[in-house]
Amino acid sequence: MSKDQLYDIWWQEKTEGEQRMEEEHLRHWKKVLGFVEEEDLQRSDVLDFGCNQGGFLRFLYEQRPFREGVGIDLARQSIEVANSRKGSLPLHYEATSTPEKFEHRFDLAFSISVIYLISDLKEHARKIKKALNSGGIYYATYTDYRGNPSLPDIKDKINSGGAIPMNLHSLDDIAGAFWSEEFDVGIRRMIPTNYIELSSNDRWFGRIEDRMLFEYEQAYIFRFVAPSNQN
Repeated sequence: MSKDQLYDIWWQEKTEGEQRMEEEHLRHWKKVLGFVEEEDLQRSDVLDFGCNQGGFLRFLYEQRPFREGVGIDLARQSIEVANSRKGSLPLHYEATSTPEKFEHRFDLAFSISVIYLISDLKEHARKIKKALNSGGIYYATYTDYRGNPSLPDIKDKINSGGAIPMNLHSLDDIAGAFWSEEFDVGIRRMIPTNYIELSSNDRWFGRIEDRMLFEYEQAYIFRFVAPSNQN
């Protein structure tokens, strides 16, 4: 989501595909929801920034129903899939990178594993601020892979398989971009509470130790609160 140019699908590796990515994210979505403080979303309009095939909003609505949801992504074919799967749910998906076109519409926004694809964090913070209602909340997950021995392989896999390259932001970079837009910034480590399911064919980490470093020390969720006085 670093450029406005649209493309067909983000994950270009045809042997793995977007569907596999969505299925693998289900465990992560469940984990994310455990860190979302808002329980009653029935009067909330929700934005998913970088929604891919739309699975997160469908999952969220099943767990905590909301008034209306919008998902945006640069991948045209993924958006087509998302709209084909929404059924009668109050969801709309659009191929765009400009959430501010729905200015001051959303009470709650999410980006799940998307920040690392955004090169201009300050521009992103400005867009999210314009898209949120006064006092609106934005949850964003981010993994700080710096210091993880598997980083070279992870970066190579993402840069060769994805339509947008990986960005290695620091936590200060991310927080600073939102402070510059007068957001209140909070952060937590996304520490697991259950056993970690391992695979002998882990496609991201070369060692179990690297996977544990990711799970217990490098996975974060930010909670950004928009200024309450914005018009």
